[in-house]
Parts: sequence; C-alpha cells; structure tokens
Amino acid sequence: MPNVLGHSLLTDFEISLFRSGKYFRAYEKMGSHIIQVDGQWGVQFSVWAPNAKTVSVVGNFNGWNRNSHPLMPRWDGSGIWEGFIPGIGKGELYKYAILSPDGRKLSKGDPFALFWEIPPNTASIVWEFDYKWKDDTWLKDRRKIAGLDKPYSVYEVHLGTWKKKAGGAESMSYKELADELTAYVSEMGFTHIEFMPVMEHPYFPSWGYQVTGYFAPTSRFGLPDDFMYLVDRLHQAGIGIILDWVPSHFPNDAHGLADFDGTHLYDHADPRQGFHPDWKSCIYNFSRNEVRSFLISNALFWLDVYHADGLRVDAVASMLYLDYSRKEGEWVPNKYGGNENLEAISLLREFNEAVYKEFPDAITIAEESTAWSGVSRPTYSGGLGFGMKWMMGWMHDTLNYFKHDPIHRKFHHNEITFSMVYAFTENFMLPLSHDEVVHGKGSLIQRMPGDEWQRFANLRLMYGYMFTHPGTQLLFMGGEFGQTSEWNIEKGLAWELLKYDYHKGVQSWVKTLNHYYNGQPALFEKQFDHDGFEWIDHLDGENSVISYIRKGKDPEKPVIAVCNFTPVVRENYKIGVPFSGSYKEVLNSDSKAYGGAGLISNGTVKSIQETRHGRPNEITLTLPPLSVLIFERVKGGRSKKKD
Repeated sequence: MPNVLGHSLLTDFEISLFRSGKYFRAYEKMGSHIIQVDGQWGVQFSVWAPNAKTVSVVGNFNGWNRNSHPLMPRWDGSGIWEGFIPGIGKGELYKYAILSPDGRKLSKGDPFALFWEIPPNTASIVWEFDYKWKDDTWLKDRRKIAGLDKPYSVYEVHLGTWKKKAGGAESMSYKELADELTAYVSEMGFTHIEFMPVMEHPYFPSWGYQVTGYFAPTSRFGLPDDFMYLVDRLHQAGIGIILDWVPSHFPNDAHGLADFDGTHLYDHADPRQGFHPDWKSCIYNFSRNEVRSFLISNALFWLDVYHADGLRVDAVASMLYLDYSRKEGEWVPNKYGGNENLEAISLLREFNEAVYKEFPDAITIAEESTAWSGVSRPTYSGGLGFGMKWMMGWMHDTLNYFKHDPIHRKFHHNEITFSMVYAFTENFMLPLSHDEVVHGKGSLIQRMPGDEWQRFANLRLMYGYMFTHPGTQLLFMGGEFGQTSEWNIEKGLAWELLKYDYHKGVQSWVKTLNHYYNGQPALFEKQFDHDGFEWIDHLDGENSVISYIRKGKDPEKPVIAVCNFTPVVRENYKIGVPFSGSYKEVLNSDSKAYGGAGLISNGTVKSIQETRHGRPNEITLTLPPLSVLIFERVKGGRSKKKD
C-alpha cells in the first residue's frame, strides 16, 4: 500500500480561524474525510496534537503498525498533523498513534470521528453520509413554528431505555425507534423530543453524559445514517429535536481527549481548574482558542449535519463558577479575584451568538441551577444569550409542596405560589426531568401522598398546574403514564402498567394537556411575558386553592385555571373574573376519562355582577378534590346582577 501523501484540506485562512478560536465549521476539514487526490481515492486525516513528537494513523488496513503511515506536522506551527492515505475508505477502523513529549506511546480515537466502534471497543471509523433527507418542508417551515411565542412541550427520552425488546435485554435500534417513538410522541401531542446525549460514550450507565465521540451518534443503536432516519421521521411527523450537549466536562478514558498528545491539551493542568470533583472528569480549558473552535464547531455540527432543532446545554452552573462543588483553597479565582469563570462565560455567549446567527430558528436551553442573572437574555444586554433556561426553583418547590400531606399544605402555601415572584426574570422551561426520578428520589407517582386514588389525583393536578403555569414544559419519559419505579438505565419503561385504568388515565390526561396547550394561544403567546399572567387569588392558603388567568395576544380570550390542592370538595367557591359573560369548563382533571371520580362538572357558568378579587364580576364553582379546572370565556354580555 502506498505511503502517506502530503496533502492538506485546510486553507491558511481556516488555520488562522482555528488558532483564533473562530473556526466554527472545523468538522468540514478536521478528522477523516474521503477524497480524491491525483486520481486516487483515499482518506485525508487531520488532527490537532501540537506537543506530540510523532503522529501516525493505525488501523486494520496496516495491522495497527505505528510506523506504517506517519502524518506530517503543518509548517505553520498550528500543531495540526495531516496526510492522505490512498486506497482506504468508508468503514475503515483507525486510531492516532501519538508519541508524547516524554516518550509514551498513546493510542487515541479521532476527536472529529463521525462513527465509532460499538463499546467497549474504541476505534474510530472512517465514514461518509449517504442519507437522503426528506424533511425539507419541516426545515423550510421551522421558522414559523419556532420562537418564544410558540408552544414547547418536550418529551425527554433516553434512547436505550425508552422501550426494550428481547425480553427486556436489548435496546431498540434507531430504525425501530423511528417507527414506534414517532407514532407515540405524535399521538401524545408533544411538540419536541429532547434526547439525552446521543453522542458516543464508553460507559452506558453514564446516561451519555461522559462523551468521547463528539461528532458521532452512539453505534449501540445503529449507523449514523440510521440516526438521521430517526430525526427525519420525527420531522416529517411535525416533531422537533433537541439534543443534550455537554461542553462542561469530558471523561479521562485512555482513547479520549484527556492527555491527548501527552499533555493537558483540552483541559487545565491544574486540577483546581481542570478536574471536576463531582463527576471525576476533566474540565475544558475554555481559554484555549483551539478548544473553543472544537466546542462551537461541535454544537453547530449537530444543527447542521443532523438537522437538530435545538441544544439543551448540560450543567451550565458548573461552567459559570470556578468554585462549583469546591471547598476553600480548591479553586483558583479569576483575574479580578472573583469566582466567575470568565472564559466559560465568554464561550457560552459566543456559542449562542454562533447558533442564532447560523440557525436563527433553532433554540438553546440552559440547565442552570443558580440565580445567575440573564441566562436567557441577549448577549448585547450582558446576558448569556440562551433561548430558555430550566426553572429549577419551580421544580424543587413544586415537588416539595406535593409531597406534603394535603392537610398540611396550608402551612406551605408559599411553595406553590413563590415561582411567580421571579417567573419572568428568565425565559423559563418547567422541567420534570430524569434527574428527579433517580438516586433514591423515587418516581413522581411515588412522591405523591395518600392512597392510590389520591396519588394519581395529585399527579394529574400537578401536571395541570404545570401546563397552565407560565413557561414551557419538559417531562421525562414514563412520567406521562405514572411510572411507579425509578428510572433504571438497565431496564425499559414499565409499559405494562397501561393495562391499569389509573395509569391509562394519567396518560390520557397528559395527551389532552399537550393538545390543549398546543392549540390555546393564551398558554404560549405570552408565556415569558408579565402580561401573559394574572393572579386571581394566590392568598387562599387556608383552603389550599389558587386561581389565575393566562392571556395571549387577544386579552379578551383568557384561560382561567383553578387548582384545589386538598381532597376536599369546595362548594360555592367564588372567584373574580376579568369580563362579564359565560365561562365554560373545558378541562377537569377529575374527569372519569383521566381516572378521576367524575362526579362534578361545572359546565358553563355565567358571571354575576359582584366585586371579588378586585374585579367587578364573579363566578361560583364547585371544586372537585385534588383537581385543576380550566375555563374559557365563551361569550360576552353583561353579568347577571346579584340577587
């Protein structure tokens, strides 16, 4: 076989961009690419390893011989090694054999590889895409359905455990999921799926958050083109795709980025900056320009090549704070003496600017658990530039409130109302994610108090409160039908529970809420705007009842929600309403269709001309136990005068 030919895909301008941290399409030239040089087909390799003594390509094509196919360093001091190997092509296994400055022989996967062996094998695979996309209509129309005034009801999914086959021992493939998952999510009315990290990772129980293959969907479930097929099918069904993206840390596996060229190339050498104490992993050196080019290129890659509609960025808080999970003396202050990670802040801002410049109809979402100001505010006003932020405070307060026995909830009323104090400081997404059903926390239904009927009534009530609260929603798989056990990475969801009426009822309720939310502008047109929400009464702690109004762009078409957090029927319950006329009960979580008692339906009620809650009109209701009622104004007209 011919030796390596000197050849370069990278232009001087691209090298300049890479070295300045501005090369955001590095995946187009870095890594392995099948090309033709002087009439010969082969593979061009390019890898950044500035401190290596030598770099060669090893694979099954040369018997993994470190001396057979050496790469050459570029003359420009960029630290990039490159070369063209003729006669090899798609499907070839390979790694980079690197001689470190201290003489160690390292064997590394390609940071830009498009495909990897199925773990525990760790070789990269030469790949090129043959898939023919059929989602042109979706991409063309995406701008019409994207945006902060559009509905986002997100179904969070772990691909390997959504549904198992072969007696629960085997995960479904991308192609199998394309059929079943698409049909299910479409029927349930979720607008988007958020996939927990699909990027290649060596350790399955890491849930995908310890990434080694940054540009490759995991090979556990099929080929890269098969994942494209899954995304395509979802798009054709009108379902958006949000991918978890993990720029906060990376594992120290021998074939990965750690010690890549024998030095701390991608991370900090000082463990106070470069080692994550929670996850025992490496922290990126966000100040290094080439690392910034790598990370932002990776983000854009998934939006560009795999047609993703958004990225949810994991563990943003761990990036923002130099002292995150560290004791005094275990961290290094910034140049001003503070605990803010200035380089990470800069990277996140640049990441968001790049995403929205290249894909203005995409969405970026931050998992950020602190009170950092301006996470979802534009960078030009000092914010980080995310489209949305997870509302972790709402999640904690809501779950804490619901675990209380209803008889004690009146003493904790502020837990269920406090979120509205800060609801519009960010563009919030309300998350009930995988993190809330693991590590001994129990499933959502397990955390509800009372007997079986009360637990399911509480769960339906919580979902109704969630869907009518300002913001967007995210629900982890299994929660939509009341999964009774914690999520287990080795098991699929307990779909057999759907033979029971209570579980079927919860599933039907979530389906109803999704379709109602998607079609009701009052719930999404001003979901991040003060003008979209108005309390009717948040002070009735004695009865554990709250009532509020949601409004869209047409203020005369409001939605009214009333939540009764006790198992007591509230008769003759009066609330003030914004307009005179009739109000129709459109949803009732206590309906028999959802597993409730179904004994109470308010139907259509007419307002009375009587001042209540600062409004000139009132309606009188009967509130079912542990329920949420949703009303719409069906016609105008004067209120009846009080008898």
